[in-house]
Amino acid sequence: MGSLHAAQRRTIIQHDLHGQTAFRLATAILRGDYPPESLLPREPDLMELYGVSRTVMREALRTLTSKGLVESRPKVGTRVRPRHAWNLLDADLLDWYARVAPPLAFALKLQEMREMIEPYAAALAARAHTPEAFDAIDDAARAMAAARNVDEWVRADLRFHLSVLAAGGNELLMPLGALIDRTLEAQLHLNARRADVYNASLAEHTAVSDAIRMRDEDGARRAMAALLAVTRARIEMS
Repeated sequence: MGSLHAAQRRTIIQHDLHGQTAFRLATAILRGDYPPESLLPREPDLMELYGVSRTVMREALRTLTSKGLVESRPKVGTRVRPRHAWNLLDADLLDWYARVAPPLAFALKLQEMREMIEPYAAALAARAHTPEAFDAIDDAARAMAAARNVDEWVRADLRFHLSVLAAGGNELLMPLGALIDRTLEAQLHLNARRADVYNASLAEHTAVSDAIRMRDEDGARRAMAALLAVTRARIEMS
């Protein structure tokens, strides 16, 4: 997955007119132009603002309703839902939110999520990996070692982390990896550029891979936690 071109990973919903309108309106909401609990402009005003037909606007609003951003009520209008109702694990919504959220704040939220999940996922991979699953981790680690620039490093780094998630054999972790694919790539780019050299964390990745290969669950958990501690330190650099 990490080796796919960015265009292939990009969500496609905004490629048609109603999708483009949903994207523009959603990012306005996520950016805070329309705060939670506020009413959106009336439908004719939205149609004029975005230069689209009633059919397109209604399709766009249905899309945002399905993602938990808005709700429509008769004789009231379309209201922005509270933040806790937003489905930020929707692939499109997470991608859109990453585009407008304050970069450091978003990176720290993503980091918190990774710290909750990835050490356990590494331990699970150490216990449950098949030879084929470990080969995917090892191939990614080798690609990181052979990387000649930041872009090659980041592609391999992303593949490494997604391969660890897959190696545990828990299918519920795989959609999570797919959801954070694009946002994690941006964070990895940030971390690589803030390091003294882009591959400065190669030893920490190797420690994770070695522990998984040896089926050392506790070692894999601790190695991934140590790697993520390095990541956090780079994110928090001023």
